[in-house]
Amino acid sequence: METIFVKEYEQARKWYVIDAAGKPLGRVAAKAAYIARGKNKATYTKNQLMGDFVVIINAEKAVVTGGKEQKKIYYHHTGFVGGLRAHTYEKLLEKHPTDPMAIAVAGMLPHGRLGRKMMDNVKIYAGAEHPHAAQNPQPIEL
Repeated sequence: METIFVKEYEQARKWYVIDAAGKPLGRVAAKAAYIARGKNKATYTKNQLMGDFVVIINAEKAVVTGGKEQKKIYYHHTGFVGGLRAHTYEKLLEKHPTDPMAIAVAGMLPHGRLGRKMMDNVKIYAGAEHPHAAQNPQPIEL
C-alpha cells in the first residue's frame, strides 16, 4: 500500500462561517481550529496546510461560564523589565473584542510556523458583518 500525499496547491479549500453569538467560546474555538487544521478531511496530513478557511462572526457575543468574566486573566509581556501585563476577560473584551477568540483558537493550533499560517485562515469579526460574502461561506452549526 502507498500513502497518498496531496499537494497543498491541489487541495480544494472551502469557506465556512460560524456564528458565535450565545455559544461557548471554547466550543466555537475548538470547531474553528479543527476545520482550520484540516482534520475534517480524509486527506488530512499533520505537516501540511490542508485546512479550510473559517470566518467567525459575533465573536464578542460568545459566552463564558463559571464567572470567567472576572476570573479569567490574560497575560502579556511587553519585553521590557517588569513588563508583565494582565487583563481580565471583561477588560480585554472591551478593548479588543476579537482577541479572546483569537487567543483561544491560536492555543488549539500547532505552535510554530505551520500554526501561524493556519491562523491566517481564521478570520474573526466582532459583529455580524464580514467582507467574505463573495467566497460564499457555508454556515456551520455547533
